[in-house]
Amino acid sequence: MKFGGTSVEDDAAIQRVADIVLNRVEERPVVVVSALAGVTDSLLAMSRAAASGSVDEALQSLRKLRRRHLTVLNALVEGPAEAVAREQVQTLLDCLQDMLRGVAALGELSPRTNDNVLSTGELLSSRIVSTVLKARGIHSELVDSRRCILTDASHTKAVPLFDQTSERLHDQVKPLLQANRIPVMGGFIGATAQGVPTTLGRGGSDFSAAIVGAALNAQRIEIWTDVEGMMTTDPRLCPQAQRINVIGFDEASELAYFGAKVLHPATLIPAVEKNIPVYVLNSRQPANKGTCIRARAPRSRTTFRAIAAKTGIKVINVKSPRVLMAHGLLRRLFETFELHSCTTDLVSTSEASISVALDPSCDATGLVQDLQKLGEVEVENSKAIVCLVGKGIHGRVGIAASVFKTVAAANVNVHMISQGASEINISFVVEEDDVPKVVQALHRHFFEAKGSALADNLHAARTKLRVPLRDQEHSCQEVG
Repeated sequence: MKFGGTSVEDDAAIQRVADIVLNRVEERPVVVVSALAGVTDSLLAMSRAAASGSVDEALQSLRKLRRRHLTVLNALVEGPAEAVAREQVQTLLDCLQDMLRGVAALGELSPRTNDNVLSTGELLSSRIVSTVLKARGIHSELVDSRRCILTDASHTKAVPLFDQTSERLHDQVKPLLQANRIPVMGGFIGATAQGVPTTLGRGGSDFSAAIVGAALNAQRIEIWTDVEGMMTTDPRLCPQAQRINVIGFDEASELAYFGAKVLHPATLIPAVEKNIPVYVLNSRQPANKGTCIRARAPRSRTTFRAIAAKTGIKVINVKSPRVLMAHGLLRRLFETFELHSCTTDLVSTSEASISVALDPSCDATGLVQDLQKLGEVEVENSKAIVCLVGKGIHGRVGIAASVFKTVAAANVNVHMISQGASEINISFVVEEDDVPKVVQALHRHFFEAKGSALADNLHAARTKLRVPLRDQEHSCQEVG
């Protein structure tokens, strides 16, 4: 059971977490928690302020952080347990203060030190949640993730060492479950084999939960957040978004990669390998069924399963002299991307020119300088990728035409087009400012229109099978 930042943001949220865990005690859960909402961003801002010489600003932010955590603890626990936990929280924050002073003295923030600073958020939240569960009569046990989740030394985006991690989890966590105790761990954090703290990258708490679930052969992995589940699109872009009951691993992975913020893109990798279903649930409405992600899902009642949008995209156009043929250009281009650790989202090629949509995390400054050795380079900023995902498009004639006719009717210009190799997505690049308009138009057409795929499919089925429409509607409801 993984609880995100908004699910542990304050005393009321943590009280809800305790209620949810209490209802799962008989199933022997492992609890993985993120830092309190906003804490990781605050820690990052503190460390950068200290590195730039603004140590007073950093320490002032630390004082606010200290008050917040102690206030939450004081509201939920009392007596000797509160005093013990308070001392432990104070110790963690004192260590953080020492780190910030050290960063200020050096005037430098290394990736290794950054991981040390950022790990404090999960160390604090897991300590508080474990203490609160005990206060509620739940036999919880705090487990330091840095002793279980082993990674390489790629600080700020460490890669888990799955075999060694599995051994550690079996040694340290499984005995607790066998003794009917509830392990509580911080997500997002790990350590090298030498014990140096690392982090798995932003959103890595989901990944942590999936790693733990896969290693322990869990019955299921639950991702508790502040939304009803996975939606047909981002409700902030389109209020008419609908909850998805069941979705396949492959579809969910595409959506997560292309901007669906409910899941970290890497979350499903361990679950897929062990075929463990993943549930996305709402900690504010625990009775809600949420979304089930599994290997096989019923065919969607609509053409697409969902629409995702990924903003902050840069499009880089490279035009090379014709003497450098396409195969040479591609090889050199991707060698350059690898040199700068840049992830490409979409690629469009011709004989001597290539357009590439880059992940927002990529720093394009040095990349562009090296690409200019290959030819003329143009950078287009403030772009976005819109991605429509669904197995229903495989082998269907006219789907792409319907998509781009709808986009054109919304008066939106398309810069790049790609149909994924998996044949379950259609992606294209638009201006970032056009995202709400194009997503709303596509959602209206494919998910809200009266003449949607559901009605068409029912009509076709009735004609072919001679089954009364009422009976078909009942069958359709049964399969979700």
